[in-house]
Amino acid sequence: MNSPRLKSIVKLFESCRYKHDLYTVFGDWCETSAIALSNAVDLAPAEKREARFQEIAGKYGTETMGTFSKIMGEVVMALEDRPHDVLGATFHALELHNKARGQFFTPYPVCQLMARIVAGSPDDMQKMIAQRGFMLAQEPAAGSGAMIIALAEAILDAGINYQQCLHVTAVDIDPRAVHMAYIQLSLLHIPATVIVGDSLAMRFSDQWHTLAHVMGGWSTKLRRAGEVANTNRPMPVPAMVPSAAKVAVAPSPDGLGSAAPATEKNGQLRLF
Repeated sequence: MNSPRLKSIVKLFESCRYKHDLYTVFGDWCETSAIALSNAVDLAPAEKREARFQEIAGKYGTETMGTFSKIMGEVVMALEDRPHDVLGATFHALELHNKARGQFFTPYPVCQLMARIVAGSPDDMQKMIAQRGFMLAQEPAAGSGAMIIALAEAILDAGINYQQCLHVTAVDIDPRAVHMAYIQLSLLHIPATVIVGDSLAMRFSDQWHTLAHVMGGWSTKLRRAGEVANTNRPMPVPAMVPSAAKVAVAPSPDGLGSAAPATEKNGQLRLF
């Protein structure tokens, strides 16, 4: 635990353990944070999720909820520093993983290696994009989202903007893991749908659309790509530049604000 940000996050969580069970606190923080992000753009489930947020908040006082906000701030800054599995590392640093619960998250360097193998060369990625205009990734056991974060990093390193050219469908049987993945993928602006469900039994109960999914109109893009595939018509390929694709955020299908967020020089969108 060498990262100052990670140490700060762990310290904030541990400040809650004197009044509450830490495992429960971590789960409640993940759920309330996921709800706060979701309700900013995904209006369909907002009322139900807001009621759940208030139910959880009712268990804690103003001080603890203030700590929750500080934790989110530290997580945001940690991901601004560099893409990595902040919440998976936090889960382990707090020693919330154990054999009884059977929850272990793959170390991020291992995820990076696996992602680069799966993604292939920049030419391989461009060929995949040429087929439908973007790449698709499916993660049947998402955990905290580390594999997807590593994949997005590999795509960006290849000079392709994952915010425009990647969509992810991620599944996990544990709602807590789904919330962890959803938070991190949303903050990194990765277009994704994260689903609570059993990939083996093909049973699913809830889904969370990231901010990038909603803001980028990905439901429409995916539907149109399916229509193109059914008629065997070629899909137009978005223009790319050597460093990264220029970000162009489509207006929200829900009629939310249309002003484009700020971007970096390399075209990557920043939410904060």
